[in-house]
Amino acid sequence: MVIPGDSAMALLKDELMELGSSADIVRVRQQVRACALELGFGLVDQTKIVTAASELARNTVDYGGGGTVRLQALNDGPRRGLRLIFEDSGPGITNIEMALKDGYTTGGGLGLGLGGARRLVNDFTIQSQVGQGTRVEVTKWK
Repeated sequence: MVIPGDSAMALLKDELMELGSSADIVRVRQQVRACALELGFGLVDQTKIVTAASELARNTVDYGGGGTVRLQALNDGPRRGLRLIFEDSGPGITNIEMALKDGYTTGGGLGLGLGGARRLVNDFTIQSQVGQGTRVEVTKWK
């Protein structure tokens, strides 16, 4: 299947998973690792995308009240990639720039989730509206 708007990029896999509990986060981690392995990612890149997925899934559950993650395996000519799209309908993020800074947290964590996830992937976008929810899209390329 060709991705609309990008005639060169093909979608090899497209899977939607629910995120509502810690058990769902474990399933997402397992599925992301399996997909990265299928795409031929080395151990370091597998670890990076699984870690980013874990952080973003945890945020979706803990701060967004649950939501979904879409896993997309991509073929872009000689490149293979794994795109993850996390969406929730939670309270949203008041200040995205601040939320991306290391050490900033509204919970009890270390404040490394969003910024750390951004550093682990090649492409990172975030959209959030207060009272509407948050959408984070990340892609790791092989």
